Amino acid sequence: MWKDKCWDIPRKTKFLLKIRVKVFIFKTKFEWGFEMVILTWYGHAMYEIKGEKVSVVTDPFKGIGLPEPTLTADIVLSSHSHFDHGATELVEGGQALKEFVGETTIAGVPIKGVATFHDEASGAQRGKNSVYVFEIDGLRFCHLGDLGHPLTPEQLEAIGEVDILMIPVGGTFTIDAHAATKEVEKLAPKIVIPMHVKLPGLSVNVAPVDGFLAGKDNVEMIYTNSIELTKSDLPASTTIKVLKFG
Repeated sequence: MWKDKCWDIPRKTKFLLKIRVKVFIFKTKFEWGFEMVILTWYGHAMYEIKGEKVSVVTDPFKGIGLPEPTLTADIVLSSHSHFDHGATELVEGGQALKEFVGETTIAGVPIKGVATFHDEASGAQRGKNSVYVFEIDGLRFCHLGDLGHPLTPEQLEAIGEVDILMIPVGGTFTIDAHAATKEVEKLAPKIVIPMHVKLPGLSVNVAPVDGFLAGKDNVEMIYTNSIELTKSDLPASTTIKVLKFG
């Protein structure tokens, strides 16, 4: 009897209830960050960031002694045209931005390219570098590319708030461990992922990640090259997550 009365609801009311439930589920997912983003590191400055409906690859490389993955992505971001960061042709299916400066939206992903330099001589030694800020499933990512100098107040303002920061720390061609530490303090991201470091087989002369980690207690070693990220699981204070290569 109770069951019969429970389901004895006008069709219009049932429809409205379904709509409200769907809105509630969508709102809950959005507010609490149930969408999961998977970030995978392929070495050097190359990452694949896969959201629920879109994927981004950053700084694909070739000819540096590391395995060159075959990937398909919706968006390919290259900080500059050097072969170890600009091999966009190796990623299939995606729209590529190389040394992009400005704002655009691709496949529903808002992207900002902030103009910086590859050195401390305004680009006279190694040229320009684009810092990319983009958002996937409520998470704001920042990839510093081959940043070669301290960020200016104007550049920091353009970058804005950051959830996940991918930062070079190996020196030689970019900022080193000491300079990277200062940039982390300025940007105050939730998660820091060091990159552009010495790896087995890598032919680029950069320092190991150890120098950047020295003296820090907010370090978490991840024993795989992938990490799952959600808005709700972001740490309350800046945490360095070191991904394992290979």
